[in-house]
Amino acid sequence: MPLVTSIIQKIAPQIGAIVVVDPEYAFVGHITFKNGNKACFSHSKLNINGFGSAEIAKDKAYSNFFLNHFGYKVTEGQTFFSKKLCEKIGSERNIDAGFDYAKELGFPVIVKPINLSQGRFVTKVYNKTEYYQVAKKILRITPGLIVERFYVGNDYRIVVMDDEVLAVYQRIPLYVVGDGKSTILELTQQKSKDFTTNGRKNNIDVHDFRIKRKLKRQKLKLDSVIPENHVVYLLDNANLSSGGDGVDLTESIHPDFQKLAINVTKDMGLRLSGLDIITEDITMPMNNYVIIEVNGSPGLTHYAAIGEAQVQRVENLYFKILKALENEQMGIQHN
Repeated sequence: MPLVTSIIQKIAPQIGAIVVVDPEYAFVGHITFKNGNKACFSHSKLNINGFGSAEIAKDKAYSNFFLNHFGYKVTEGQTFFSKKLCEKIGSERNIDAGFDYAKELGFPVIVKPINLSQGRFVTKVYNKTEYYQVAKKILRITPGLIVERFYVGNDYRIVVMDDEVLAVYQRIPLYVVGDGKSTILELTQQKSKDFTTNGRKNNIDVHDFRIKRKLKRQKLKLDSVIPENHVVYLLDNANLSSGGDGVDLTESIHPDFQKLAINVTKDMGLRLSGLDIITEDITMPMNNYVIIEVNGSPGLTHYAAIGEAQVQRVENLYFKILKALENEQMGIQHN
């Protein structure tokens, strides 16, 4: 059963709420609170954020525009569109204009879809050939892409509910550790098995074109044997959804970053958010940072797989969400 569904079913009786879940996959459900209020959920999405705010947060270009307007440091980048959309809206920001912009920023750059989640197709590209290969892959499945400056630093997510930071973790890209006898493919397959054993959803795709490219840059292949204790990174993006690891820093985040995350959430009209930022060290006073994106429905399944303390934090978050939904004024429409 999906983590969110199981947590909601566990918490609901504590506040006298009744939950009905679809019997086949348990991805969606309906909640009736004891005061008569009702709410629905789908996967990790609940009715906690307003529809408009959630839609803007989902679109990386729009959210960057507003974050920049409010004075936050955001990634430098521009959107570019498929040939079909360019013709429809009368724009010259096509795939070729995207390459010109990438040259202007200076390689390597990040190329990513404008409206996909979980790190899908987010790629660090180093040259013209790689740019066109990745851009074409993205534009086959979505009408737009973003070309962004590459930023050096550590990748963090801060989860906020109203005025409180409830979870903080560093996201480390997918990697394997050599044992002196196993190939990278075998090590990756073992990591996949470990994820499944630990109750974590396995989203590692050994055929991901980005893995092959990342290994080639390190003069490695899937059948390469790695020396003992040697670390090999397989992806550049640090999403836990694509096999990355999380290091919990909830107890050690610096107050500067707590305040930043709470203010961003409020300014974007959200109650619940996952703020993704790059900075040198989130446990130190805020010196420099850049916001990658604001997520209006942060999935925490992979974070919860870290350990019992993390499961408890996720349960605490959903308890607060259910209480907030229970106390919503009737008649107000929410996403």
